[in-house]
Amino acid sequence: MSIQAIAQAPVKVAVAGLTHGHVGWIFNRSEKKDIELVGIYETNPALVSEFASRYKLDKKLFYTDLNKMLDETKPQAVSAFGAISEHIMVVRACAPRKIHVMVEKPLATTFADAKEIQKLAGQNGIQVLTNFETSWYASNQYVKDLVEEGKLGNIRKVMVNDGHQGPKEIGVSKEFLEILTDPAKNGAGALVDFGCYGANLMTWLLKGERPISITAVTHQNKPEIYKEVDDEASIILQYPKSQCIIQGSWNWSFARKDMEVYGNKGYAVAVDPTVVRQRLQEKTPEETIKLDPRPAPFTDPFSVLADVVTGKLKLEQNDMYGLPVNVTVVEILEIAKESAKTGKTIFLKK
Repeated sequence: MSIQAIAQAPVKVAVAGLTHGHVGWIFNRSEKKDIELVGIYETNPALVSEFASRYKLDKKLFYTDLNKMLDETKPQAVSAFGAISEHIMVVRACAPRKIHVMVEKPLATTFADAKEIQKLAGQNGIQVLTNFETSWYASNQYVKDLVEEGKLGNIRKVMVNDGHQGPKEIGVSKEFLEILTDPAKNGAGALVDFGCYGANLMTWLLKGERPISITAVTHQNKPEIYKEVDDEASIILQYPKSQCIIQGSWNWSFARKDMEVYGNKGYAVAVDPTVVRQRLQEKTPEETIKLDPRPAPFTDPFSVLADVVTGKLKLEQNDMYGLPVNVTVVEILEIAKESAKTGKTIFLKK
């Protein structure tokens, strides 16, 4: 991403949906003045009452009709916090009105929806961003820089490990749990919820390259809790000269989001948002690097959204937030589901 110094007034932002567990972010940033919340679309009256009370919100902000909200509040951007399957509905409503959109990861539940979103965005000149927590990690950016500088050599193997003990186990809201455990609304279980991180990071590291084959195995370790979706997923992405192993799980001992990148000259492990372990030469020992957090606007997805809308921030062609990478992410996830279902490696068409 490159940043241009352009003065900006608060960007008018509306929220579409309150069921996603990350929606609280937008109500917990009152110290920042880069966006103005102008409307909230939500059809569940219990959620409306809960959020209005918890965050002391004016009931006039709330709408049960998405199109009416868009027409009356005229936002510059909409942030979607409903089910993943609803992202296409939000973009269909926003794109013809020239309203930018940011969704929570992943972009869509089906490759067809992802391609339609990309087409609508292109036809109407809007940005559609996909927010991943790992996009904010200084460690991931540092590892990417090592790759770009040739310090790791050619990438040979990448391992991305993401997940936690399980959504029910960590106490997500009943509305969010209902989404995560519904194969239609979420696309799958852990395979989508956490497999998307690895697909996003690997596609970004390889500058948009698609794998040549995908092999996936899923399982229900806890069918008594997760009756309809997988809670354990391993995905192998094979490329002409490298391989990526993605482990998405609702069965980890503790929450984790880490990435290991091995080249033919050295390796680097993004341990957490600000710590990297690296060994860049065979005869030198491993060292631990402590990084500063990423600077603004990369500490907050709404600041990124505001800067993209105003033109202060330009997304690179294969940015982690951008459409090209995230359409490929959805393609990978869809093929991974088919591989897990059939028990076969699936080779991608060029």
